Amino acid sequence: MAHVVIIGGGFAGVWSAAGAALARARADIEADAAAGGGLRITLIAPGEHLVLRPRLYEPEPELAKVELRRILEPIGVGHVRAAVSTIDTGRRVVVAGGREIGYDRLVLAAGSALVRPHGLPGAERLFDIDTLEGARRLTAHLRGREGYAAVVVGAGFVGLEAATALAARGRVLLVDRSPVVGDQLGPGPRPEIEAALDGLGVERRLGTTVTEVGDGRAVLSDGTEVAADAVVWSAGLRASDLTRQISGDLDALGRVPVDRRLRALPEVFAAGDTAAAPFDAGHTVMQACQHAVPLGKVAGYNAAADLLGVPLRDFTPGPYVTCLDLGGAGAVFTRGWERAVVAAGAEGAAVKKWINDHIHPPVDDAEEILAAADHVRLDIPFFPREEAVRAV
Repeated sequence: MAHVVIIGGGFAGVWSAAGAALARARADIEADAAAGGGLRITLIAPGEHLVLRPRLYEPEPELAKVELRRILEPIGVGHVRAAVSTIDTGRRVVVAGGREIGYDRLVLAAGSALVRPHGLPGAERLFDIDTLEGARRLTAHLRGREGYAAVVVGAGFVGLEAATALAARGRVLLVDRSPVVGDQLGPGPRPEIEAALDGLGVERRLGTTVTEVGDGRAVLSDGTEVAADAVVWSAGLRASDLTRQISGDLDALGRVPVDRRLRALPEVFAAGDTAAAPFDAGHTVMQACQHAVPLGKVAGYNAAADLLGVPLRDFTPGPYVTCLDLGGAGAVFTRGWERAVVAAGAEGAAVKKWINDHIHPPVDDAEEILAAADHVRLDIPFFPREEAVRAV
């Protein structure tokens, strides 16, 4: 029996599983249940939950998860609860939990991880919101404290959401090596971001970083020592190291180059944060759920379709948007690679709420899950301002 193996239990991995199940169902229909029924699909991930990383900045991170079995079992996908240590593309075998699992097609959707500082004194004291366990640890550390002092390192997307959320109950210092906040977000939303930080009282130290973390303090690269009940590290993401076992030609984020059908090698596809997929002639996809979802749907579908004689799909991403939560100041919603602001403040928050509500996959119902897998774009609406207000 042919076997599709998917590595990763995040957005890309889960939707790869659903995409593969959709291709199998279609093959069943076309061949009177003769072809697809012979395809086995297995997802390998150590945890029992899909963790909704885009929501881990929220004050109750425990709510940001969905049981994998409620997605996988209805669509007939097996789950091996283990971490993959080795991918042998020559033998078409992965090693997970000490045992070998063979595959006919593989989808690498192992995600990304926070780039942690090397050689930083006191690094063991750092907090993060990169994982559910990290977010739990930070929440527990600050629970019951009012007026705490927090330092957030990294003024990018994650750092801005963390800083503005933390500002609700404490004093926050935002630190970044860049001379501007939201450097990678460009100048489009910067006035709204800076106004939000000013309104929330978030202090900035730009062109600097943290060089030491002590007990209740942090030392900056300019020699300043500041109070810090918690130092939250959010500076950079890099794709899973498993990509190195697929290709020696990785991009700057450690991602595997793929073609328009998300194929990296003849028997290997890649999706989500591990895939350097072309968005258009001038851009590559972002490491974000907006792209991880359709990447997974297409990669999983194509991995199964390749074995079943079903036509493969091209990856055709929807229009690029961003929506940055700014805590008590609302949110800012942009569209296009120039990130033109469409809505901000309460209007932006309405869009962010819609997105957070809709990133949850359907559960328990095979028909709903497969129907969602057939929509290969993450349909984030371009709310006009009046629609955003009505959506609150």
